[in-house]
Amino acid sequence: MQKSLMAAFAAVFMSSAAFAQSTVIVTEPAPPSGTVVVRELPPDVRTYVMRQEVPSVNYNGDVLVGRVLPQEVETHVIDGNGDYAYTIVNERRVVVDPATREVIQVLD
Repeated sequence: MQKSLMAAFAAVFMSSAAFAQSTVIVTEPAPPSGTVVVRELPPDVRTYVMRQEVPSVNYNGDVLVGRVLPQEVETHVIDGNGDYAYTIVNERRVVVDPATREVIQVLD
């Protein structure tokens, strides 16, 4: 009887220990689905993009933060700051991530 009681206790203890090890604690909530996180641009990047004169590209579709521009849309890396690129789409200046072509900001 004592052996079976100890075996049952061990089984319960082991399963609760395994459960505790698989528990995940989240300290920061993930943004809700559909939420767009806008990255703040350095002031010199915004100034640079606003001063550039390149032809506007016509694009059928919404140019929104978080969207990825197709390869057909030519982008230009910002001189002195390879973390950002820009283009003008549908007469709107757009800052993108040059590695992913994801829209970071649409400037007005």
